[in-house]
Amino acid sequence: MARDFNTWMSTFRSSISTYAYYTDFNKVIENTNKLRIELNILNSLIGSKNIVTDFINIVNKYPETLKCIPLLLAVRQLEIQTNDIDGIFTYNFASPNQTVDQYVIFMQQTGLFTLLEHHIIANLVDYALGVEVGLDSNGRKNRGGNLMVDIIEKHLKNIKVEYYSEMSTSKIEQRWKLDLSTLSNNDNTPKRFDFVVYENNTIYAIETNFYASGGSKLNETARSYKLLALESQKIPNFAFVWFTDGQGWQSAKNNLQDTFNVMPHIYNLHDIENGTLFRLFGIDAYGKR
Repeated sequence: MARDFNTWMSTFRSSISTYAYYTDFNKVIENTNKLRIELNILNSLIGSKNIVTDFINIVNKYPETLKCIPLLLAVRQLEIQTNDIDGIFTYNFASPNQTVDQYVIFMQQTGLFTLLEHHIIANLVDYALGVEVGLDSNGRKNRGGNLMVDIIEKHLKNIKVEYYSEMSTSKIEQRWKLDLSTLSNNDNTPKRFDFVVYENNTIYAIETNFYASGGSKLNETARSYKLLALESQKIPNFAFVWFTDGQGWQSAKNNLQDTFNVMPHIYNLHDIENGTLFRLFGIDAYGKR
């Protein structure tokens, strides 16, 4: 029986975020601990009455403390370029390439001396920990993408099928002697699938994603997967499967519906929880093929 698109989409979810999605505290603490000694040395600048002199003395004696400076500005790279009336300056904080006096100018102009001298912060280790939490928020996008992959992989493991992660079209061709040139534009644009399952003498190439918010990328994704699905249907013993979900699709509903109408194997999380994988791979509830 044909599925109704609107009914199907009504089961889409607003979030799949786990507790670990928001902040990776293990990574935050690890990154901060790498600079803990240097940060504690720089702590002596907090409330300093002669901060320029104290800074110069510290850098001359412990030049490795300069590695902390970018983090205090919430910058990952250890080389920073600035512009002022005197020209363009590139500061290397891993291998000092400027005079100490020039680093003093950097500290003054960025406001770091003000932060330290006026005791606006109490401890640089705690401050750096907070900066790391902020920087880690940039990783949520990657963690969000991995959440859907993790969910699908968990279900694949539960039903005990033979599957491969991050498999390219060329690897599929080599292993199962298929011609997937139409999917990779004759290898000019190689394709890599999140999972590949071999079951019932069929290769199932699987893509997964979840979109909590909308954007132009969703329209592009729906259109490209529609073409991929149509080309896949011409290849014997091969099927393209797409697991997607998320309220972000509301902004690209029409394009998603176009893909839904031509793609037999497009599913959401509600489908998976209601036995879609068992039916797709021809497995009963007891694991029998």
